Amino acid sequence: MSHFDVIIIGAGAAGLMCAAEANRRGRNVLLLDQAEKIAQKIFISGGGRCNFTNLYATPENFLSANPHFCVSALARYTQHDFIALVEKHKIAYHERDHGQLFCDGPAWQITDILMAEARGTDILISIDVQRVSKSEEGFTVETDRGTYQGTSLVMATGGPSIPKMGSTGFGYEVAKQFALNVIEPRPGLVPLTFDAETMARLDGLAGVSLDATATHGKTSFTEALLFTHRGLSGPVILQISSYWRPGDTLTIDLLPGTDIFDHLKTAQKNEPRKEVRTILSNLLPRALAHRLADWTGCQGRLADTTDKSLRRLAEHCNGWRITPSGSEGMRTAEVTVGGVDTKELSSQTLECRSVPGLYFIGEAVDVTGHLGGFNFQWAWASGHACGQAV
Repeated sequence: MSHFDVIIIGAGAAGLMCAAEANRRGRNVLLLDQAEKIAQKIFISGGGRCNFTNLYATPENFLSANPHFCVSALARYTQHDFIALVEKHKIAYHERDHGQLFCDGPAWQITDILMAEARGTDILISIDVQRVSKSEEGFTVETDRGTYQGTSLVMATGGPSIPKMGSTGFGYEVAKQFALNVIEPRPGLVPLTFDAETMARLDGLAGVSLDATATHGKTSFTEALLFTHRGLSGPVILQISSYWRPGDTLTIDLLPGTDIFDHLKTAQKNEPRKEVRTILSNLLPRALAHRLADWTGCQGRLADTTDKSLRRLAEHCNGWRITPSGSEGMRTAEVTVGGVDTKELSSQTLECRSVPGLYFIGEAVDVTGHLGGFNFQWAWASGHACGQAV
């Protein structure tokens, strides 16, 4: 039976970063992954260019039952540290909106960086981990290709989002095996769907896009919104979806920064013979403007439209309230919200408080970033923190 200082299950972003840091410290590391290729989510991220971090990453860009948990790891390995690593390996990159950083070339360049940093690590892919157990000597990992022992065991298995990439809930199973609390996993950064009745009202709008503000409680985002054949998508919906739960109502401002009632009243005074939908089409995509006018009964000329009708239209434009019937689920979710309860872990090392030598990092933990490179930054930061401790 082979023995290692550290066994890491999961060769994604967090697992590779942990392996690289542990390897740098001279630890003997074994990295296991059931997929045929390592880090498949890196390969598909950012449209194949990998949005590897964000210039403006702060703890406020993450949600968790304990929002303070991520502070330590993020402070000790910042976005600037990972940028320095990218520059060290001479990988060209560029900034897009909101501080998002992408490779100029293909996403596999980021994987190559991590593999280079983790050189010397034993990596086994297409391997089925069947059982994990603990003894006084450490941890035993039984697989379809043999049994391995490690002084420390790191679970970097991610969550069940995008299962076609090989992701599973195995990390949660191990957590429950050791009596750790797991906060119910749910889809995050995912398109939202509507019931048949609502979709009938939206018929013909698929493909329409615009900038909008989506609000859930005290949380708001302003980015692009996209109507789809199943509901709503686009960055603003993906962002707010991580906060949404079934039954919750969202408020959508289709014209953020514009008071539609004031605009329509001014137009009524200056251009009374024009139709309401014509004025609205100057501000919104034509198909959407016409649909909003139809919904609110504002189908005639401004001169013939009452203030009550104009206010009703304005409320739909600046405060459209929607209650999604669901989401597209883990199949298309970019991340998993929830995971191993942070109360079970040290924020300094990611080690389980009740099971010495057992660590959870990355998406497996109840820390979820906003869209825009933040989840990769959590993977780098949590992997680095753990790699310094194992």
